[in-house]
Amino acid sequence: MWYIYFLELANGDLYVGSTNDLRRRFASHRDGQVPSTARYLPATLKAYVAVIDEPTARQLERDFKSGSGKAFAKKRFLNRL
Repeated sequence: MWYIYFLELANGDLYVGSTNDLRRRFASHRDGQVPSTARYLPATLKAYVAVIDEPTARQLERDFKSGSGKAFAKKRFLNRL
């Protein structure tokens, strides 16, 4: 199982990533081991989407990182951001 996850960063930005081990990956963000989020801690896991395989997860991650993809995610399942 693969996951596309959404983190709310301390500066209010939304970070989108994908992984096959959500707990491990979130812990690495929380512990400051991910350079792209380390300066904006704490990070809060707001939502995730589970998919069956890596290619699908990577494509969805790219889609959600676009402006329209982030807008879609915020409107449909991140409406509190």
